Parts: sequence; structure tokens; C-alpha cells
Amino acid sequence: MNTLTVRAARWSARHPWRALLGWLLFVALCLGAGSAVGTHSAKTADYRVGEAGRAEAMASDGHLERLSAEQVLISARSGDLDDRAAASAARELTTRMRRLPEVAHVAGPARSSDGRVLMVEVSLKGEERDAKDKVGALLAQTTAVQKTHPGLLLQETGSPSISKGVDEQRGDDLALSEKITLPVTLFTLLAVFGSVTMAAVPLLLALSSIAAAIGLAMLASHLTPDAGVGTNVILMIGLAVGVDYTLFHLKREREERARCGGRLGSGQLVELAAATSGRAVVVSGLAVVASTATLYLASDVIFSSLATGTVVVVLVAVASSLTALPALLTVLGRRAERRARGRAARGKPSRRIRGEGGGRFWSALLRPAARHPLVTLCVSLLALLALALPLTGLKITEMSRDTHSRAIPAMRVYDRLNEAFPERRVTHQVVVRADAARSAEVTGKLRALARRAAGDPLFTGSSRIRTSADHRTSTLELRVPHLGNSRQAYDSLDLLRQDYLPATVGRIAGAEYGVTGDVARYQDYPAHQNGKLPLVLGALLLVTFLMTLYAFRSVALGLIGVVLNLLSAVAALGLLVLVFQHTWAEGLLDFGSTGSIGSRVPLFLFVILFGLSMDYQVFVVSRIREAVLAGTPTRQAVLDGVRRSASVVTSAAVVMTTVFVSFVFLHIIEMKQIGFVLAAAVLIDAFVVRVLVLPSAMLLLGERSWWPSRAGRAAVAPAPAPRPVDVR
Repeated sequence: MNTLTVRAARWSARHPWRALLGWLLFVALCLGAGSAVGTHSAKTADYRVGEAGRAEAMASDGHLERLSAEQVLISARSGDLDDRAAASAARELTTRMRRLPEVAHVAGPARSSDGRVLMVEVSLKGEERDAKDKVGALLAQTTAVQKTHPGLLLQETGSPSISKGVDEQRGDDLALSEKITLPVTLFTLLAVFGSVTMAAVPLLLALSSIAAAIGLAMLASHLTPDAGVGTNVILMIGLAVGVDYTLFHLKREREERARCGGRLGSGQLVELAAATSGRAVVVSGLAVVASTATLYLASDVIFSSLATGTVVVVLVAVASSLTALPALLTVLGRRAERRARGRAARGKPSRRIRGEGGGRFWSALLRPAARHPLVTLCVSLLALLALALPLTGLKITEMSRDTHSRAIPAMRVYDRLNEAFPERRVTHQVVVRADAARSAEVTGKLRALARRAAGDPLFTGSSRIRTSADHRTSTLELRVPHLGNSRQAYDSLDLLRQDYLPATVGRIAGAEYGVTGDVARYQDYPAHQNGKLPLVLGALLLVTFLMTLYAFRSVALGLIGVVLNLLSAVAALGLLVLVFQHTWAEGLLDFGSTGSIGSRVPLFLFVILFGLSMDYQVFVVSRIREAVLAGTPTRQAVLDGVRRSASVVTSAAVVMTTVFVSFVFLHIIEMKQIGFVLAAAVLIDAFVVRVLVLPSAMLLLGERSWWPSRAGRAAVAPAPAPRPVDVR
């Protein structure tokens, strides 16, 4: 064969050191170029969706947007608060904060209702998303005042310091994840290959692919801004697919080496592996890319950032398997051949090379499907549907600031703030835009709205009206004495949008209006995602079907692939609901249940799992297809193909599961959920779907599995056997 994969492998095998040097140069160039241009981070405007987003945009146009703020709490270390000392500390703090270029203004001290806490609120200039980078200067001033007033306790919190704490915690969590993942991955590969050298190859290539992808993602961020999650997904997906693709290719090369018994040289073995597993890697990589690209249809900066990171790292991993991997295999193969000739010259027996997988263990697992395919299929499907049953109680919410780990110091102070000043827990911002001539009318209606809210127990009764310099935009701030993730906070928002606003501001002809604020964001984001879900899911199903059709020229297999992927996803999502929407697993997995699932998790699961499942689908069915094209009856080809590919699919699944499970140890609840559900989905897909459901379905269909054309061209066709060469 003379396909692209074979040509690339042939060149790399003939010029291995050039190929390796070229790969290292490529990685260095990617990192250098990315570092040179830097990362273009998403701005506040990039996150705006729904009514909350439109209201924020109107407020921003009128220069009435909410500023990021920090709150400094001043209290006694023990006993009652010394009013004189607290006032002195507040004055010093105010003076220091006002000198900072980052500060827009400092509000006068506010005292809690019980008189035990004095609060100073500091508003920051500039972008809300950039505030966390400025908070260090404020924390330094708070620390300085604390030193001059040792008898008092000064603590700072606020969205910027909480965001800074979350970023630091995420960095620590990722470091822990790497400490867990890398050793376990290496141990798994050692078990597969029995050689430190061969086990290190997939790991090193995966890490180099991740490095190159990080650099390329920096460049790509200037086309689609990075939402701060790109590196996370590159590490998670890059290690998983990078090891998998190398493992598929490497395992096949070793199988062919064991089969040929020394009759073929390293270059020919590399070409043979490229013609089979190499092509499967390319097809599965393109499937992951195509599936992930459907996330762009969600019209959301976070999903776009996730998609960009995944697409980049998968393409780089595929490129490494086409270039650097054949070169490495050639170098290692030639070294092994020299050692073999040396042992032969000394009269020593050659070392045994591990060949095809598929011993008694996998034959036993396949026995139910082989003997009773219909029963096995029905029982497996019923089990998967049973796992999916908890989905009937699925509750999706946006994970708010209140769900962050209390291991972050600013979150503990945030809890103290909410306890001392319950009237400041939530603020709704009503934004109205109308002709300047109607400014007085708008103000009157906003006052009427404020009076209505003042008589409602869902609101505190305090309010503030502001008008832009051009008199076209006005805002009303209403406070709610309930936490942002409470039912009362959402009820107050619904009351504003559905009753109070239409009855007041809504009667102004030509006026645009809306409500924004944290609670409005938390409500509008899931609604936005639910609206996009049918479009993304429909595109995903179509892409999966078309990629399978392209790979195997079979409509039947295309439909089977779509159904099996759906089953894996809904079963894993059902497990997620069972674990995270309840409290029984809180101690086991170290989390506090929010009684809901993060709004991004289901869509991310479907898209990523559909792509990753194609790895196993392509690899397993390719082996079956090879045997069928060689004249083996479909029944025997199915059993042999699944048995021969079982060990490498299992190894790949263990590696991928390890990567995802490591994210369960993170503090961020949404990352925990993503790690858990992807790990569960991969295990279900590898050990249930590919070992029980897929072979049962193909055995029942028989030759109809290849409809409409049994003789159709496969994505991975067997390469003609290379002629033996003299390797002396």
C-alpha cells in the first residue's frame, strides 16, 4: 500500500534520526511561538449569554457595569469589637486602598446588624475577568493594616480573591493529578510490554504532544479566546489519546514482529503497522476531532475553548504517531536485531517477543456472546438501561461561587461575610435603555419597581438607581437576603422578570430592559445550553454515523456505532446522577453534594465520549474487517478480532481511566464530575460495549453487518505481505 500513513512511516523508518530531530524541533517551535505571542484570554463580554448577557452589554455601553469588589472584614479576635480600634483600622485601610491605581473607589465602613463586624468594600477598575490579577495589591494592604492592629482580625474576600484562590487550587490539583497519573500509566504500560524502554515510548510521545499542543493552543487562542480551561483539557485528553494512539501502533508492530519470526526488518514491520493500526489511529483521531468540533455549535466561549484544546492535542498526537513513533520503533527495532544477532552468534536463544493478545481470559469473557448472542445482547442492554434510570431525576444547574471548596481561605471569609451581612448576599441589577427624552419616565418606573420590591419578603428593601451621562441607560440594584444558589434567590429573579418588570418598565414604549447579576447568570447559562443541546447532539450523531460509514463503508455498523455510543453515555450519566446528586458518596469522593450536575458536564460527556469511543470502535472493527477481507467468515472474524484486540483495548482503557480518575481528586466539583463520568463511560465502553454488546450484535447480524456491500473498501485494509529481506 502507498497511503499517507505508509509513506510517512516509510520515510521516518529510512531517516529515523531526522524524523526524531524534526519532531523535537516541531515541539520546540510550537512552545516558542506560543510563548512569544502569549495566550489571548476571554474577556467578560465573551461569557455573555441570554437576558443576563444582554443586560450586561447595555449596562456596559452606558458605563454602568458592575465593578468587581473586595470586602475586608474587621472584627475582634475575641470578645466584643473595640469600636475605636476598628474605626482606626478602617480609616487606615481606606487611605491605603485609595492610593492604589487598581482601585476605583472605596465605600464607607458598614457595620453588621449585631455590631460585631465592620466591613470596608473596595471596587476595582477594569475588566471583571482581569480583577483576580489585581487583587494581590489589595491583599498586601490588608496584611499591612493587620500588622499595625494586631488586636483585630482583618480578613478579605470577594470575587477576585476567590477566583485567585480557585486558580491556585486548580494548579495544585493538576500537580497532584500528574503525580497520580504518570506512575500508574507507566506501571500499566510495563504490564503490557514487559520492558521499561517500550513502556516509556508512549508516555514520552504523549508528553511531547501535550507540550506542542499547549504552544499551538496559545496561538489558536487569538482566533478563539481561551476561557482558562484549555490547558486542563489538553493535559486530560492529551495523555489519554496520546498513550492510546501510540499503544495501538506499538502493539501491532510487536505482534507482527512476533509473527514473522525475524524474517522482516524493522522498516518493513513499521510499514506494516502503519498500513493497519496507523491508519486506524488516523481515522479515530479524525473522528475525535470531528466529534469535538460540534462543541463550537454551542456558541459558548468555554465549550469553544474546550473544543480548541481537544482538537489541537488530538491532531498533534496523531502526527506524532505518524512520524516520531515509526522513527523510534525503527531505532529500537534495529537495536533489538543487533542484540538478537549477538545472542545467536554466542549460541544463546532469542528473547521471546510478546505477540498477539487473546488468551484464556478474553476467550472466557467472549464465551457468552459466542454461545448465546441474543441473550447476551438483551441482558447487556438491560443492564445499561438500568444504569441510565437515575437520569429521570437529573437536575442541571450552573455551579456557582457557593459551590467552591472551603479549603480556599477567601471562601471561608465569604461564608463569614454572608453570615454577618445577609442583606448583601445577592444583588439583582435591572438595566433599562430608552431614548434620552424618556429618562425621567424610566426613573419613575424604576422607583415604582423598587417600591414593589420593598414590600416583598424576598427582597431587603434597599435599592439604588443610577443613570448614564447620556441619559439613555438607567440601572436599579435590588438586594436579596438569600444565598445565590437558594430557591428564594431564583424565585426573586423570576418575580422580577415575569411580574414586576412587565408591570412597570415594560410599559415604556420602545424601552429595552433586562435583569443581570450572579443569579441571572446562573439561571440563563443552563437555559442557553439546553437550547443548544439538540443542535449539538444532532450534529454529533450525524458525525459519528458518517465517520463510521467512511471507516467501514457499512450503514449497519454506522447505526450500531451511534446506538452503542449513546448507551455508554447515558449509562455513565446515570451513574453520575446516582453518585453526585446524593450524599452517600460524599465521604468516599471528598465532595459536598449540590443536589445537581454541572450544566457543562452532560454536553461535554457526549461530545468527548463519542469521539473517544471511536478509538475502540475503529481499532476493534478494523481487526474484524481485515479478517473478513482475507476470507474468514464473519462469525469467526468477530470472535478473533475482538479477542486479538482485547488486551490493547483494555490497556488503553485502563490508561484513559487512570487519567480521568485523577480528576476526581480535584477540589472543583464540576471537574470531579467530568473526571468521574468520563472514567465510568470509558470502562463501560471498553468492558461491556466492546466485549459483550458489539460482538453479540455483529454475530446476530452476520454478513449483514457489512451492508450495503460486504466487499466494500475498508478504512484499514490489510497490507500485502512484504517480501522477506536479509537483516544481517
